Amino acid sequence: MSHFYGTLQGNRGCATRCGTKASGITVQAAGWDGAVETNVWYDEKNDRNMVEVTFIRWHGAGTQAPIYCGPIDGSVKEGGGLWR
Repeated sequence: MSHFYGTLQGNRGCATRCGTKASGITVQAAGWDGAVETNVWYDEKNDRNMVEVTFIRWHGAGTQAPIYCGPIDGSVKEGGGLWR
């Protein structure tokens, strides 16, 4: 059963993908000058859905740099999360 749901819209219409608590879901969106990657997973220890968003290099372009890591709902508690 799906726990996570992803959509992608491009010139060939919409595509969807599902992820479970065990698999999570990873999405990359790229252009000629770099990309961004979003990784979503279930943190069983804290019973929370988490997300990590990162700038990534794409075919030699762009940079590798974290943007955010924390609860997917954005409710960052003191000392949590990472914002660029």
